[in-house]
Amino acid sequence: MLGAAVWAGGMPSPTLRRRAERAVALWRAGEVGAILGCGGVGVHGPSEAAVICRLAREAGVPEAALFREERSTTTEENLRFARPLLEAMGAGEVVIVSEAYHLPRALLVARRLGLRARGAAPGVGGTRARAQARAVLREIPAFLWYWLRGAGR
Repeated sequence: MLGAAVWAGGMPSPTLRRRAERAVALWRAGEVGAILGCGGVGVHGPSEAAVICRLAREAGVPEAALFREERSTTTEENLRFARPLLEAMGAGEVVIVSEAYHLPRALLVARRLGLRARGAAPGVGGTRARAQARAVLREIPAFLWYWLRGAGR
């Protein structure tokens, strides 16, 4: 699961909470055997990965099914730093959890890194339309930049 902002006091942003809920739902449905939270410390601590794992534990996911990648600060780093952990876990195919608008860029990087990956997005319930529109508009040039510079190679 790719990280998102942690707010003051270690509170998950709504985006981070939605992603964690989606990852937990995938685990409960048996679609994934483990959850690997990705993301380092941003403006506020703890790391995004630590908050992801805390939310998953609170939702009933056992500690043995939770893993952390806590150094990354970008989408490319999320996946580059997660790759050795995924290999050690014996992951054949990975499910990347992120927003629908972000998944094309994340999947581009994952495939360039040699990961067999598919995406899973949380619903948009509870999100503000203006924030979603801004994020989509930001994602278009970000995808192009990653594609042109060969991110993940």
